[in-house]
Amino acid sequence: MQFEGEHLWIGTLGHFFILIAFIASLLASIAYFIASRKNDAAVKYSWIRYARISFFIQCAAVITVFGCIFYICANHYLEYLYAYKHTSKELEFKYLLACIWEDQSGSFLLWTIWHCVLGIILIKKTKEWEAPVMTVVSVAQVFLSMMIMGLYIFGTKIGNSPFVLTRNEINGPIFGRTDYLSLIKDGVGLNVLLRNYWMVIHPPVLFLGFASTIVPFAFAYAGMQTKRFGDWVKPVLPYALFSAAVLGVGIMMGGKWAYESLSFGGYWAWDPVENASLVPWLILIAGLHTMVVYKATGHSLRASYLFAILTFVFILYSTFLTRTGILGDTSVHAFTEAGKAMNVLILSFLAVFTLTSLTLLAVNFKKIPALHKEETTNSREFWMFIGSLVFFLSGLFIIAKTSTPVINAIFGTKMAPPEDVEFSYNKVMVLVAIIIGLLSAITQYLKYKTTPLSNTIKKLAIPTLIAIVVTGLLAIFYPFTYYKQGAGFLGALYIALFAAIYSVISNASYIWSGLHGKLKAAGGSIAHLGFTLMIAGMLISAGNKEVISTEKFKDFEIPMGIDPLTKQQDVAAENINLIRQVAKKMGPYDVTYLNDSAGHETGKRFYHLLFQQKDPATKKILESFVLSPDVYLMKNNNMSSNPDTKNYLSHDVFTYISYALSPERDKDTASFKIHEVSEGDTIFYSKGFMVLKGVTKNPVTNKFNIPLTGPAVTANITITGKDSVQYKASPMILIDSIGINQIDDTVYAQNLFIKFAGITTDQKKIKIGVKESDKMIDFVTLKAYIFPYINLVWIGLVVMAIGLIMSMIRRANIPPKAGGVVLAMVAAALFYMFLLAN
Repeated sequence: MQFEGEHLWIGTLGHFFILIAFIASLLASIAYFIASRKNDAAVKYSWIRYARISFFIQCAAVITVFGCIFYICANHYLEYLYAYKHTSKELEFKYLLACIWEDQSGSFLLWTIWHCVLGIILIKKTKEWEAPVMTVVSVAQVFLSMMIMGLYIFGTKIGNSPFVLTRNEINGPIFGRTDYLSLIKDGVGLNVLLRNYWMVIHPPVLFLGFASTIVPFAFAYAGMQTKRFGDWVKPVLPYALFSAAVLGVGIMMGGKWAYESLSFGGYWAWDPVENASLVPWLILIAGLHTMVVYKATGHSLRASYLFAILTFVFILYSTFLTRTGILGDTSVHAFTEAGKAMNVLILSFLAVFTLTSLTLLAVNFKKIPALHKEETTNSREFWMFIGSLVFFLSGLFIIAKTSTPVINAIFGTKMAPPEDVEFSYNKVMVLVAIIIGLLSAITQYLKYKTTPLSNTIKKLAIPTLIAIVVTGLLAIFYPFTYYKQGAGFLGALYIALFAAIYSVISNASYIWSGLHGKLKAAGGSIAHLGFTLMIAGMLISAGNKEVISTEKFKDFEIPMGIDPLTKQQDVAAENINLIRQVAKKMGPYDVTYLNDSAGHETGKRFYHLLFQQKDPATKKILESFVLSPDVYLMKNNNMSSNPDTKNYLSHDVFTYISYALSPERDKDTASFKIHEVSEGDTIFYSKGFMVLKGVTKNPVTNKFNIPLTGPAVTANITITGKDSVQYKASPMILIDSIGINQIDDTVYAQNLFIKFAGITTDQKKIKIGVKESDKMIDFVTLKAYIFPYINLVWIGLVVMAIGLIMSMIRRANIPPKAGGVVLAMVAAALFYMFLLAN
């Protein structure tokens, strides 16, 4: 059967290049492996040359596949299931890339592309390490290309191809027709929860972080394979620092997205997918510190091997958790199950790398050099190792709790998550924060091998005193208001706050006293300062979060759902009902629901809220701004809210719509009744009366903010309801180049629409049209928080990333000018993303 309108050539081309990528990566793996085993330089180089050609062909093929998918999505070729499931014609152009990595195949392809980029850099930079290191990268490319093959081998499907046809995957009578494409008007489109600019930039950065963790793993393998057990640490340090910076930023980009999108429950909710990405980062940070210790003292080489291996292993394990469907409903981030064959493939990827690397480590463990002299407790390396161990153990704790569904599936148990999931993590991680804060404050003042205790105490005296004073002042004048978990946990929060502040002050002091202001060598101190500043911001913002939308006595009650931030049943008294164009007091603000407007995508509406802060005595407006939280109104009256935030240096005013009326509510069937009145006359309506106070010709300003391009007349009317509350209305007639325009006014609290209908023929009276709408009163229910000092979280992250990049530049011996440009670009990009963009 010949189907009309199909563009099969692009899918055929894409599938062909997937096969090319698979074959080329397989050949590169074999060639690099053989090269790594050869001692003869000429033979070794000939195999490396062959491997490079294969790897470059694979890279070109992968880029071509990506281009084919983008072409299909951009042109809305709905004959392809990929385009049908992920694109729609209403979708903004900026989301086309997001459509690609929304799907499992596209995200695997993104991962593959980053391996290509990293591989090219490694080929250029690693010299004698190229063959064993690129063996690992190429083998990973074999598995990743298999993920998107979609071939049947001996009846078993290998991977999921992004080029399958809709008619072959969906059953329906229309697919029996040759003109079926004419009946498919549009695709499903990007998931409404993902229609956010962070979806465009967060996955590429996060997957670069994921991909980059293969480099320390590959160098650890190379060290064991070549028997040069300690030589790999120096060349890998810049890559490990880069990976730590990018993966950390990628994780917190997800946190910033979650903060701006309620569907994910706040910037950190201990969601299993969040946890799965955090654990490799924690282990990588542990490995970074042990590598530095080894380079300085010769200690901790075996631990460095273990941490380098486990970092990538847990990246693969997180892939298993998030893509096999095993997490079920425990995560809002996870992919749905991709099918048994894909699950087996992902598990094979994990098993091959895990078993091979750990077996190799076990075989070579005793051969790896280790100093038998124990570190002294007053040495820097001892406490750095303790800190690494704390990071590692905290990672194991998190992954153990996250793996409950896996344990249940393997052993047939029925372990349920705790009633308060967040607290089950927080009560342990607050202790981790205390230990890490104290260690990062003190350890840098110690020297390697041994340090006189008196010197350390002397140098730490002033930072310690300042930290105690600052924490004490905060406890007195800005105490935590988080009493939910009792006095014990509250006390732990204060200790953690002290540890974080202590670390910030101590590291800042060390830059000047210990390093004498030499910023080039201060990357570690700056990273520590940023990390603990971020922890301090988390403690303060969470400990003093305040609901300002309280309303105990309501005009009407709305059934409340689950609070997306607390995951508990929402409290009606913490939500305020706002009737359209009626101001209501909320915290320090008078808030007015002005109107709503349709978004670009179907079902999306913005609700425009005017916030005004007034002087209590004079009622003068001190501040005024508009926030526009949006809502996706979906089927069955379900809604997905996205907040809008007013950012200040010291706090955020965070708002979201907790209830909104459907725009498809009953049509208005009422009509205007015309009244002929003079100034001072009264018009009665069912809920009160209104008085014409006068008429203003060519008003200087008007409530509609319409520029007057011709003659205009406004009727000034005062409305009094049965409850004696008064309202103002100012309907207008405007004459411009188009003609006569009647601009109606509304008083939503009274369901009134008022029209300036004209002037009587004798010009003695004016005509006022009054319509009492039979529609439901237009209103929204709003919830609003104040998050104090939330910017400390984002500033801390930026500072930490800058510190890691500074260390990377120094370890990689990048020339000062080039390093300065790189650092400036990174700092500017991070500052914009986390502190300016909204």
